[in-house]
Amino acid sequence: MRSVQAALFAPGNKERMLNKALESGADAVIFDLEDSVPIAAKGEARALVAQAIAGVAAGAAGPRPAIWVRVNNAATGLLADDLAAVVRPGLDAVLLPKVESREEVQAVAAVLDRQESATGMKAGAVEIVLQIESALGVYACFDLIKASPRVAGITIGTARDGDLQTDLGCAWSIEGPELLYARSKVLLDARAAGIVNPLDGVFSDLGDEEGLIKDSRLSARLGYVGRTVIHPRQIAPVRRAYAVPEEELVYYRQVVTEFEAGEKAGTAAITVNGKMVDYAMYQRARRVLASANLGR
Repeated sequence: MRSVQAALFAPGNKERMLNKALESGADAVIFDLEDSVPIAAKGEARALVAQAIAGVAAGAAGPRPAIWVRVNNAATGLLADDLAAVVRPGLDAVLLPKVESREEVQAVAAVLDRQESATGMKAGAVEIVLQIESALGVYACFDLIKASPRVAGITIGTARDGDLQTDLGCAWSIEGPELLYARSKVLLDARAAGIVNPLDGVFSDLGDEEGLIKDSRLSARLGYVGRTVIHPRQIAPVRRAYAVPEEELVYYRQVVTEFEAGEKAGTAAITVNGKMVDYAMYQRARRVLASANLGR
């Protein structure tokens, strides 16, 4: 999966918003068939999203955002029609919401196998991104990721008054202790399962940029690399919040340079600015620098 720092939702039944999302500069655009679409508009949304994906596939070659579609959960009875409509050339991933069991993941993967074959797509072209939004989803996170090789990404639903908060019965605050365990558990499971691009969920208060940045910086400290957003104006603040501070980049460049020089001289333990550096710290420095380069 390509590097994603800001993934922008766009309601599937709003053609103008689908088109604007593609021009937003987001790393990924999530055409939504789920919570932002009224029940009566689901069919219209499928048609508009399929049309938008076809337009992306037919567009000029060059950089474009990753195209994801958030489908409806299997329990709604809408999932089969969603997948039949949107799995086509141009689609990069299906965002599977409220996922709680391996069987759900595997069933979607099997449909993707059939749909790719039927539409002439390369096998495995469409990845699965899991959206963890319940206590059971948090508990089973590692197993959910390992349910299919198609699972390439994960995001956690941390929105205020969202499904996860409701299921946990907890409060919500900008300081974040109420959801800290869930965030940390999903992050740990994602990393243990090999997910390199774990994303936090949306920050729903569009008028609170300061809160968005504060919440995103907490998320970044935990290890998330970005988050889903609900408006183009959230993209730039999110990028700033998840970016590695320049002073850290300067330090880690120095670590790499001086450690490699020390290694050539026959030592694998040096000090940089008074801090001990061995292979573990050197690898950390390389990882941070590589991540920073991908995010730019």
